[in-house]
Amino acid sequence: MKQLRPVMFVGTASDVGKSVITAGFCRIFKQDGYHPAPFKAQNMSLNSYATPDGLEIGRAQAVQAEAAGVPCHTDMNPVLLKPTNDKSSQLVLHGKPAGNQTAWEYFMQDDKRQLFEEVKAAFNRLAAQYNPVVMEGAGSISELNLRQRDITNMRIALHAGAAVYLIADIDRGGVFGSVYGTIALLPPEEKALIKGIIINKFRGDARLFEDGRRQLEAITGVPVTGVLPYFHDIHIEEEDSVALSLKQKRQTHGRINIAVVLLRHMSNFTDFNVLEKDDRVNIFYTDNPAEITEADIVIIPGSKNTLADLVAIKNNGTARAITEAYKRDKVVIGICGGYQMMGASIADPYGVEGEPGSMPGLGILPVSTVLTREKITRQRRFTHRQQLAVCEGYEIHMGITESDNPSPLNTLDDGQPDGYFLHDKCWGTYLHGILDNTAVLDELLLACGKEVNTAQSFDYKAFRSAQYDKLAAHIRQHLDMDAVYKAIRL
Repeated sequence: MKQLRPVMFVGTASDVGKSVITAGFCRIFKQDGYHPAPFKAQNMSLNSYATPDGLEIGRAQAVQAEAAGVPCHTDMNPVLLKPTNDKSSQLVLHGKPAGNQTAWEYFMQDDKRQLFEEVKAAFNRLAAQYNPVVMEGAGSISELNLRQRDITNMRIALHAGAAVYLIADIDRGGVFGSVYGTIALLPPEEKALIKGIIINKFRGDARLFEDGRRQLEAITGVPVTGVLPYFHDIHIEEEDSVALSLKQKRQTHGRINIAVVLLRHMSNFTDFNVLEKDDRVNIFYTDNPAEITEADIVIIPGSKNTLADLVAIKNNGTARAITEAYKRDKVVIGICGGYQMMGASIADPYGVEGEPGSMPGLGILPVSTVLTREKITRQRRFTHRQQLAVCEGYEIHMGITESDNPSPLNTLDDGQPDGYFLHDKCWGTYLHGILDNTAVLDELLLACGKEVNTAQSFDYKAFRSAQYDKLAAHIRQHLDMDAVYKAIRL
């Protein structure tokens, strides 16, 4: 198999489709017999994932690794920023927490020289093992005030010698200005890396853009590699919670209504992607007390700042609505931070999330939590309650939850207990991805008392694989793949 040079997908702005297109190319190279791996030097997201060796990376790179058919590794995302509030983030370096930093400290101190060395070393290790490395940029590549401190866009592209493709979202408008301006602001050595322009999210007949395509090529001197139509029938995980604003569906008849409590610091909302694709379910995200009490199932999700979110839901009436739903015999469950909130108390003696202190929880489960300095990050295999089927999930949390009367929900692969099972309609767990397991999901839906067709059980793993194949076919149909291969063959 011929060696390919790295290929990198960068953007004119955030949310133009870089993560999805990177995942699509990971699947394409896998289908074509290569051994690809994804790479994003720096990611900022509250969606993260546990690697097989018990470390933490951005969820988007785990998705891309799945599309490539390879195990995820911290070298695929050496720097992860997890916002804790509006001004600071937890820095995760090579999968391990490296302290909290304000935006000023992170971007302005030391020009990030040391971090860039770490990023280059991670890329070099991947490049020695995989062919090709499929790289993703972050935000816009033409932020002049950040150029000398850039570790995730054109500086790493230059180090890699990557063939770079610029992605623009035509659906948001201003595509000519954004593409021309982005390229015009690049210095010559960076502009030389740009091998093509990808116009993404085009609605309507693409033939209408033929004149625009020629004009864009004329003013930039860069070929348009293709125009990707907007799609609704291919489902790839979104990178971050900006998409939740589009998921404010409400109650519907004929399905099981599931309310996910909308938290300000909500993390790992991908726990609920399976519910969005299951035809038996109507899922919506809300902090409206009336909608919560009327739902069939209420789920309290994970949080990057559990205590702050607990204060918020107590102040806005959401906490009272959750306990009211529990008293009305509705199904109420919590995952990770949501599990901690359901207990009697949460203590933060070391100031992990802010000032040291403690706070009463919702008092639904007879458990208490102490937040710890050490982050627990593990992939897990487990058995759920009395079932024999082996399930899969992962832990990412800073805290230990205990009870005077243990009643484990799950038994982990090392024999340790997880979570608390109060009864069929009320439980909590630390395991993200628990609902991706058909046996657990079917049991949850049955608990609400409505008729559930378990013959329609949803195989989410097979569904995800099929989506990567559909995405790859979509890209092949609308991009000049011969030109891409010509640009990356050494």
